[in-house]
Order: sequence, then C-alpha cells, then structure tokens
Amino acid sequence: MDVTSFAIDHDKLLRGIYVSRKDKLNNETVTTFDIRMKEPNREPIMDNSVMHTLEHLIAVYIRSDESGWKDEVLYIGPMGCRTGMYLLCKGDLEPQDILPLMQKAFNYIINFKGKVPYTNPAECGNYLDHNLFFSAWESKKYYNEVLLDMKPENMRYPEN
Repeated sequence: MDVTSFAIDHDKLLRGIYVSRKDKLNNETVTTFDIRMKEPNREPIMDNSVMHTLEHLIAVYIRSDESGWKDEVLYIGPMGCRTGMYLLCKGDLEPQDILPLMQKAFNYIINFKGKVPYTNPAECGNYLDHNLFFSAWESKKYYNEVLLDMKPENMRYPEN
C-alpha cells in the first residue's frame, strides 16, 4: 500500500505548506495541501480543542466571499497527529498559490473576537471542545514564524 504522506521523513519535516497529493476527479484536479503548523515529533502537538477551533475558524474564513476561494475549497480538517490541517482545493495548485489565502485565514484567527461560529449543540458534534485563546496563539506563532517569511524548504517535502 502506498500512502504518500506516510512516506515523508517526518524527522526532517518543517512547518510550512506542502502539496500532499494531486488526484484526478473526472477532468478536474484536486490538490491536497499539508498545512503543517508543528514540526512532527519535535514540537508539542496541539490540543484537540485548539485543532477543533482552527477547523471552525479557517472553514468560516475560506468559505466566505471575502476570501475569494469559497468555490475552490472542498475541505479543511485536522490531521490525526495534531500537527496541522489538510486543505483540499479544486485545481492543479502549488503552495505559493494558496499562501496569500493562508496568511489571510490565520490573520483572521489572530484577530477573531467573540464566540467561535457554529458552536452550539445543533451545529457541532462536540460544541464544548473549543479554545479560542490558544488557537489564536498557535495561529500567531505560525503566521509570524512561517507564513510571513515562507522559504522554499517550507514548501517542498524533504528528501528521504
């Protein structure tokens, strides 16, 4: 079995934005991005409540008219290892194509005030499991240390 993301040397993987895979769906290309916020096995992972809040806020922002991407985004969701998120988009895309979107989305989280959207029992399967404070803290760290100064090594998986 070939699962591309498991073949990446996680001991060398940096924080960044990577193309995890590209799939064909009829005549359309779907690009899966690895939005890696933590260096695997070298940094503490994010708490479930933080990941859950990131999922809600990024989804709200990228599906808004303001983002300009609402018709291109298929899915955003947390990685099981809790070191980042997966973002699936329509199109044959590269990390630099979505860098401005990710900068705006994480800036949105940093500056978000109020109640996290869709966090009531009718809209969320675990509505009490959110942490806006630490989601903003993690977003600010990623935004300042990675997204504002993206380097080639933060957009290309390491060689094994």
